[in-house]
Amino acid sequence: MSEEHSGDTAKPSGEQGLKALRQQIDTLDTELLALVNQRAKLAQAVARIKTDALEKGEKPVFFRPEREAQVLRRIKERNQGPLGDESVAWLFRELMSACLALEEPMRIAYLGPEGTYTHAATLKHFGHAVHLAPQTTIDEVFREVEAGAAHYGVVPVENSTEGMVNNTLDSFMQSNVKVCGEVALRIHHHLLVGPATRTSGITRIYSHQQSLAQCRKWLDSHYPNVERIAVSSNAEAARRLRDEWHAAAIAGDMASELYGLEKLASNIEDSPHNTTRFLVVGQESVAASGDDKTSIIVSTRDKPGALYNLLTPFRRENISLTRIETRPSRDGAWAYVFFMDFDGHETDDAIVRILDDLGSEAVYLKRLGSYPKAVL
Repeated sequence: MSEEHSGDTAKPSGEQGLKALRQQIDTLDTELLALVNQRAKLAQAVARIKTDALEKGEKPVFFRPEREAQVLRRIKERNQGPLGDESVAWLFRELMSACLALEEPMRIAYLGPEGTYTHAATLKHFGHAVHLAPQTTIDEVFREVEAGAAHYGVVPVENSTEGMVNNTLDSFMQSNVKVCGEVALRIHHHLLVGPATRTSGITRIYSHQQSLAQCRKWLDSHYPNVERIAVSSNAEAARRLRDEWHAAAIAGDMASELYGLEKLASNIEDSPHNTTRFLVVGQESVAASGDDKTSIIVSTRDKPGALYNLLTPFRRENISLTRIETRPSRDGAWAYVFFMDFDGHETDDAIVRILDDLGSEAVYLKRLGSYPKAVL
């Protein structure tokens, strides 16, 4: 058999193999479609049962944060690849979002405008099958949720580089909303320019003040003499480039895509582990999911050892404090309140004992809520 003839016979075999694989994919796609719709019908059946069981005047609660966290954890634990755990969880996050929308389309308030990292965090937590309601300030997000105009709200609470977002902490002191979940988002900043930008003549760089701080070293090295202008959000910084040819902006992928900007430099944040944590706020308490956090606000009497006395119950019960932050109290000069996050759910026996001890020691104790730890 000649070499030429051997090549001719192998080629049809390769095409036949590719065709067979594509047919298998088509068959699987049809089966997946049927299963997805079967899942959606079951979600609708769940909604009917919940609605029928309500007393007159009660409102049904379709979104259960603890249940969604349990499903996503189980999916990641059972995943055998080749898709990564995060990729599989993202797929199921969107599937659950679409199914939930059949039960009740949710309205989610978040710190806007469109294209901010809070926008990205909102979609990461709730998926795309929700109605989004961008708000101008953190206070407005809290008010939308407390008034019932939004089912939930999403606000930033801390950055791994720049620390706590004080406006969020202050809003918790004035509001009665509860923490229902958390989102951890890796933050990648890019230097963006518009189509008309003269890259050799950049004289100013726009961004949110925290983003400018998170990229300080990179800016000092690459643009030491360029003016840095803080604006209300990274999305606002990106929007401004439509009208300016001598400016750049620091923002993320969503803002870049939304405003059609070019990345002049990517991942310019000073810390490669730059992460922002967001909190989901709502009106309902969340049941235990099996892997939870609890957040509280506590104020102590002004006496020696006050903070030590607050921390002692956590050590006794072997409970990890994941965050403790101090803020000035508005009730008096040199008085302080503590924001605490710690492992466990408020119904756990150890946490019940801790909260009882804090209640007797503190002059003020506010339970912000227990909620599932971030899964995605």
